[in-house]
Amino acid sequence: MRLAVASVSTPFPRPIGTRRRFSGLLTATALGVYLLLIVGATTSLTDAAAACSTWPTCHTPADPLNQTELVIAWGHRIAAVLVGILVATTAFGAIAGDVSRGVRASILVGAVLYVVQIGVGAMTATVGDAAIVPGLHLGLGVVLFGAIVLALAWNLERTTGDEHDDGIDRESGLLGGADTEPELIAAENADSGVDSDAVGSGIDLPAGRLARARLTAFAYFKMMKPRLMWLLCLVAAAGMALAAGRNLEVPTILATLSGGVLAIGASGTFNHILERDVDKRMSRTADRPLATELIPVRNALLFGIGLTAASLAVFLTINVLAAALGLAAILFYSVIYTLVLKPNTVQNTVIGGFAGALPAMIGWAAVTNEIGLGGLALAGVIFLWTPAHFYNLALAYKDDYARGGFPMMPVVRGETATRKHILYYLAATLVGTVALAWISDLGALYAGTVVVFGGLFLWAAVRLHFKQTEAAAFHAFHASNAFLGAVLVAILVDALVLTSPIF
Repeated sequence: MRLAVASVSTPFPRPIGTRRRFSGLLTATALGVYLLLIVGATTSLTDAAAACSTWPTCHTPADPLNQTELVIAWGHRIAAVLVGILVATTAFGAIAGDVSRGVRASILVGAVLYVVQIGVGAMTATVGDAAIVPGLHLGLGVVLFGAIVLALAWNLERTTGDEHDDGIDRESGLLGGADTEPELIAAENADSGVDSDAVGSGIDLPAGRLARARLTAFAYFKMMKPRLMWLLCLVAAAGMALAAGRNLEVPTILATLSGGVLAIGASGTFNHILERDVDKRMSRTADRPLATELIPVRNALLFGIGLTAASLAVFLTINVLAAALGLAAILFYSVIYTLVLKPNTVQNTVIGGFAGALPAMIGWAAVTNEIGLGGLALAGVIFLWTPAHFYNLALAYKDDYARGGFPMMPVVRGETATRKHILYYLAATLVGTVALAWISDLGALYAGTVVVFGGLFLWAAVRLHFKQTEAAAFHAFHASNAFLGAVLVAILVDALVLTSPIF
């Protein structure tokens, strides 16, 4: 009997043993395949394959093109061997272990694709790119990566998910804002350390004029949502760097970033105005200037209009397209996202990612006066990153969003589904970074950055499945910020400092 119990408690063969270890193996496999994708793209862009035209070993040609190219080529071969071991081990675990049909099928498809990838890679190395369909090797790698991530998401859902977790019960009154029972709000505010009497109430102004002026000035600054500015300005700067490289001019930089700061401030101000009543019901937004009535609505509206006019005036010193995109960003965030998407659809975060993607196109347009492929590729990365980033915050503030009546993913579909979608969009974001490298000729610095910080982001997202705490959600949220910030800095350094894709 004891042997039977021990057998049941170990659903995988050794050394895997447990579902938790199998999830760790799947995570390592997914990261390994992604490493191959980005290294493969770098190998192709730097023509490193020409430094190693034999297979499976890599014989150095008599006159190597570049030692860096040779290192990249060798790195690709070694990584392929190590990742192959991971894929084989994962496939063995899927066959012999206790996994669902979907997880097993997805992993086996990935294993078969990996074998095909070996053949395509051998042909590419020995015969050249002309022997195969252009982009076939990269395309198969993307499908392989998608299959492994799907298996990871489904396995984590089964291992850590709650089958009864389908969002907050509407009968409880949590979803619907005004119909929320006061006793329930008071209890939840007490748990979160928020004084119920302070939510949505006014504040006492200091007696001194100078202190009052400082408080009011800070309130106007807070309405501009300054926390968003550094990252969105970094996005615009990366767009400019991709478009201009080392030819980027200082006046263009200053005008674009200044116009961007003003546009972000205008968008934030209008958001504060339109959500002032809802903000009073949410503990994390109850201290906003309009929710506390520190600033009159009329003054805030005039302030937002002034910021909009100033933003357009600055953008017009560059070109009309930049100004049009800046106005589109303000209107989309203020009207489409705030009024239409956020209160009405669970896909508000996904579609709303367009607002965060626009600065990339603004940066590109400021330099080229057109919407180019590189700018669109960067915008695509930001668009895909947004749900993977913001869903973590939605998990941490799930009850608060429910009190506000917002149909966020964890409120409507539950935390289990939300954690799974974080992995989906994270995987899509990583694929987007590969596409950006392919289109923009970014080099080894960029490749290394996205692998390291992408790995940290993936680890935090997987950890969230097991921890399922507010702290874990914030950890994943900060990991997403670190990932995007590091990637954007790598783009800036690669485009503005390095003179070629190779260094």
